[in-house]
Amino acid sequence: MEPALVEAVRSGDRKALARAITLVEGGEPLGEFGDDRSAVVGITGPPGAGKSTLIAVLIEKIREKGETVAVLAVDPSSPLTGGAILGDRIRMQSHIDDHGVFVRSMATRGHLGGLAGASSDAIRLMSVAGFDRLIVETVGVGQSEVEIMDLADPVVLVVGPSWGDEIQAEKAGIVEIADLFVVNKGDRSGAFDVKRALTEAAHANGADILVTTATTGDGVDELLASIEQLTSS
Repeated sequence: MEPALVEAVRSGDRKALARAITLVEGGEPLGEFGDDRSAVVGITGPPGAGKSTLIAVLIEKIREKGETVAVLAVDPSSPLTGGAILGDRIRMQSHIDDHGVFVRSMATRGHLGGLAGASSDAIRLMSVAGFDRLIVETVGVGQSEVEIMDLADPVVLVVGPSWGDEIQAEKAGIVEIADLFVVNKGDRSGAFDVKRALTEAAHANGADILVTTATTGDGVDELLASIEQLTSS
């Protein structure tokens, strides 16, 4: 990648950042440009758990602290165009005019593991751009999205009240890599049953379990505090 473009990214040029990410998605080598690294939080979990809505509220809380945040939302690929299905960006559109927020959707393009092939390079570019916090949302395809553990620390598993019983929880590979468990949609029936089902797995990981309701903001302050504690440890 051209050094001039990398320097533009480093200076905070958001258009340059978007262009650079597009280039690495297209296969252009990123090259070496230092070891800038912001803390990366991974948000993973099954479809319908409310991950994108929860991230949108987390963005609000982070901005209230005066910190900047970049989000890489990995989406399924469109069967027609091969591009990202932009559900995540739509949910986060309230932050579109905030220069302290950068949201980029990226299609999996057949890459397995819950991420895209260019996810690692995109995160490196966001780090160079100087954001205080980085969030990666996996595609949400099921139980095998474990690639996030190599890119993010901590990994936050978000599930909903209909996620499943204790047996299903024990079989899910994403349970084994989670540093923090979140049962979202806590205002719905079954949320605390799921929390109980996850208790053993959480204890095995040395992880906490939180209950949130993203649509009302309940529990999100506690979630951000837990994330901050994990990223500082």
